[in-house]
Amino acid sequence: MFTDHDRGVLRALAARVREVADSAEMADRRALWRRHNALDPQRPMMLIFPEGSWGELLPWSTLTCEGEQARGWEWHLRSRLYGYDHFRADNVVEAEWTVQRAIRSTGWGLEPRHHAATADRGAWAFDPVVQSPDDLARMHFPEISVDDDATAREEALAREVFGDLLEVRTVGVAHLSYHLMNQWTGLRGLNQVYMDMVTEPDFLHQAMRFLTDGHKHVLAQYIELGLLSANNDNTYNATGGNGYIDALTPGADGPVRTSEMWASAESQELDPVSPEMHAEFAMAYEAELLAPFALTGYGCCDGLHHKLADVCALPGMRRISMSPFCKVDIAAPLVEDKYIFSWKPQPSHLVGRFDEVLIREHLKHTIEVCRGGVLEIILKDTHTCENQPERFDRWTQICRELVDEAAAGWR
Repeated sequence: MFTDHDRGVLRALAARVREVADSAEMADRRALWRRHNALDPQRPMMLIFPEGSWGELLPWSTLTCEGEQARGWEWHLRSRLYGYDHFRADNVVEAEWTVQRAIRSTGWGLEPRHHAATADRGAWAFDPVVQSPDDLARMHFPEISVDDDATAREEALAREVFGDLLEVRTVGVAHLSYHLMNQWTGLRGLNQVYMDMVTEPDFLHQAMRFLTDGHKHVLAQYIELGLLSANNDNTYNATGGNGYIDALTPGADGPVRTSEMWASAESQELDPVSPEMHAEFAMAYEAELLAPFALTGYGCCDGLHHKLADVCALPGMRRISMSPFCKVDIAAPLVEDKYIFSWKPQPSHLVGRFDEVLIREHLKHTIEVCRGGVLEIILKDTHTCENQPERFDRWTQICRELVDEAAAGWR
């Protein structure tokens, strides 16, 4: 149980979250997102996910709760309010507290191994654990179980603290995203996977088949255990976005079905690989995993402008990630208004010299190129803002000005 002091801090924050969530502004944002995700946008939409910069925007040292778990809860509440107070974006604040069901997995038999970074927040290096095809025999499909007692304890604590202020929702698996190449390169090594495409293609296909069948096995267990949860709401979608949409409202006649859900996939490790190899070694398998779902997304930090024919052919495709490395002039005419153009502007603009002219030109160009389409602008993958949190505030102000200017003649 939390101390009276911690409980008071959490309830005060929850009360403000409730106030924001119940505002007319949030109702408008939800309505805009539902139309946007249904390919009927009123204007470009904007989301801010500070990610690695949160440590500079909302340092752990600024929290006031005493207990470690209470401090974690406090941070999550404060981060919602920070975004609302500082960012002129379209992030939605909901009057809810999510309890994650305690889902356990036996794993795949092998775990990735890395050489640690030599600098704080530096880059690690691959340390492959799969040396030959024989190592596949050391792997197995994950077996899934649920710790209902642990889930009940967490839910009871949340209801005791927030019950009259926030809706306490117990959620199973709502974010379904497949990262086959991330998973395999973690075990085999990135350079070696590139070599395998040429020298050991059968082995790579064998590995992709194993992982694909393993993920199907996991999904079957999620369904059998009733673990799927609706994601037609503020659930984080693909590699940026949310799931608000009326078309996927689950029925009241039983568990949530895959045909009522979003899912996504990505193989950003294949960014420098040809479209043909990307399709052969990744998309052919990802298509199988995405097939059961109603709407899907694809991509992450890779440039997909020259691979869009294959991306758009994936089952249920709706949201396509357009990274800072994507050539938007090529991609926009291909995507048109048939898919969500989920654009990730350059996060490095928050590092070094903060050049407002450069930022404005960068944003304005994509907004103009995508005019009439279904554009969302998602600032993410930021690792630092040079300890100047106001840079996020100003970036979002510039973007909001441009979005408002474009709104009148968007469609």
